[in-house]
Amino acid sequence: MRNTQSSGDRRFGRTGGWQQAEAPDAGDASEWFAGRLPDDWFTGPPSIEVDREEIVVMGELHPAESDSDAAAEGRISRFRETTRADRMRIAAEAEARYGRKVAWGVTLAGRSALFTHLSVPVMTRLRQPERKVLDTLVDAGVARSRADALKWTVRLAGKHSEQWLTELREAMTKVDDLRTEGPQI
Repeated sequence: MRNTQSSGDRRFGRTGGWQQAEAPDAGDASEWFAGRLPDDWFTGPPSIEVDREEIVVMGELHPAESDSDAAAEGRISRFRETTRADRMRIAAEAEARYGRKVAWGVTLAGRSALFTHLSVPVMTRLRQPERKVLDTLVDAGVARSRADALKWTVRLAGKHSEQWLTELREAMTKVDDLRTEGPQI
């Protein structure tokens, strides 16, 4: 466990890993974006996903009478272009507030488009049995490289264990709450 000290406050445990020890809390990001975004951009409040490096703001565009695939693609493109300056200004404010990059996306007529977003490299050390799994996926043509195979494996695991991951995240939040409520050393 890593100890962190700042201005006389001594805290133990994780707030998201050692990489996140000093990042600002983004617990109010949904409320902040709901209050900051223009009311006419989306049909309702956007969904906000936060991790250690990035905040993804995803909103649903107002539907039109006829949203064929081509029309939906055009409307998504128009939204991206006409809101770019405002999105950049809001993102700069959010980045200063939360210490994370901001990515934007929209949904319309069953289509989703995620605008510029981060692709973060992740370093890992694998022993031979794990490398063999990745090499099998590469040799079978499922993935182009070990990195792609690892990405594929993580997506598959996330898809098939979402309920368990949700329960784990809730348990971690409860542990963090209990640490906060506990005696200060």
